[in-house]
Amino acid sequence: MKPGIHPAYGPVVFRDKAAGTAFLTRSTLTGPKTVEWEDGNTYPVVDVEISSASHPFCTGTARVLDTAGRVERFERRYGRGGAK
Repeated sequence: MKPGIHPAYGPVVFRDKAAGTAFLTRSTLTGPKTVEWEDGNTYPVVDVEISSASHPFCTGTARVLDTAGRVERFERRYGRGGAK
């Protein structure tokens, strides 16, 4: 890799505003705010709207759409298209 062209890669805290959880990971993304983590060190913090802690698919609260029922309802209403 060429030196001097890559962004700094270091520890960052991502804080999920919807779930109220935070996790420490490494990233090139940083922010102007900092937070003191559980280990006593201060890290940059990035607030996110949604993460795996609050996403409906990951939490098991996702709704399953009944596409087969929708197709059948459409065919009942408008009939099957095409030449007869």
